[in-house]
Amino acid sequence: MRALLLLSAAVLIGAAPPQKPKTPSEIVAQAPASVWRDIDPDDLLVMDLGSGGRVVIQLAPEFAPVHVANIRALAKGSWWTGSTIYRVQDNYVVQWGNNEGKKPLPTGVVAKPPAEYHRALKGLTVRPLGYPDDYAPQAGYASGWPVGYDAKAGTANLTHCYGYVGVGRDLSPDTGTGGELYAVIGHAPRHLDRNIAVVGRVIEGIERMSSLPRGTEALGFYKSERQNVPISMVRLGSEIPAAERPAFQVMDTNSATFAAYLRGRANRNDDFFIRPAGGVDLCNAPVPIRRKPS
Repeated sequence: MRALLLLSAAVLIGAAPPQKPKTPSEIVAQAPASVWRDIDPDDLLVMDLGSGGRVVIQLAPEFAPVHVANIRALAKGSWWTGSTIYRVQDNYVVQWGNNEGKKPLPTGVVAKPPAEYHRALKGLTVRPLGYPDDYAPQAGYASGWPVGYDAKAGTANLTHCYGYVGVGRDLSPDTGTGGELYAVIGHAPRHLDRNIAVVGRVIEGIERMSSLPRGTEALGFYKSERQNVPISMVRLGSEIPAAERPAFQVMDTNSATFAAYLRGRANRNDDFFIRPAGGVDLCNAPVPIRRKPS
């Protein structure tokens, strides 16, 4: 018996201490190259501001194909050249375009797109969030995007998370062409889900928008056109010479690495945290995106 006790003690003394779980940041930083997916340059909308700043948007043709096709046609037709940011509503959205100007739409733009507020769930592989969602029967991730979905109805929709881009429209049945766009700069307005076409997300430069002076008129519109923020150029990534083109990658949301990241976001073990929340909101676990390594 004494020998067994000594052996057990020796095993315990020699055993390595349990490893501390990796933080979400560590998981992303150490993610293998195999879990990153290149973003198609044709899905990048690159907006250069008159101030010299740049905002890059990833488009989501899988969820709003007609609106995204319109946006591509508008970019190729230089429709936003000389347009402005004319609305900045605190804790809500930044909006830009020609603000009901009479500039003709380029060839190929569908004047009255369908209401692309959700799509068929069929064809999507969804990783469930694993926690209740206030705005959809279920929530999770599909094709690198956060989605609300309804398995019974067979539908899925993109969500209004921070930085996400939607299409400005008038009252229904108007659906907006894609010429007037907005980006969320406040607490996620998920009540807009399935009411407006969400067409993408800002993946770089959101601080250029969120730091703008707030509009003082109703809904955050600027009082004077002199306050509007000029937009010098909007192009697709595919229109920019390869040597100058920004390149990005998004993490595969079906990968084991993303699953570990999601668990880490729900159960924070960073040194700062005293206790884990044991759950996470869909918009509080953003899909990791990075500049493509050289």
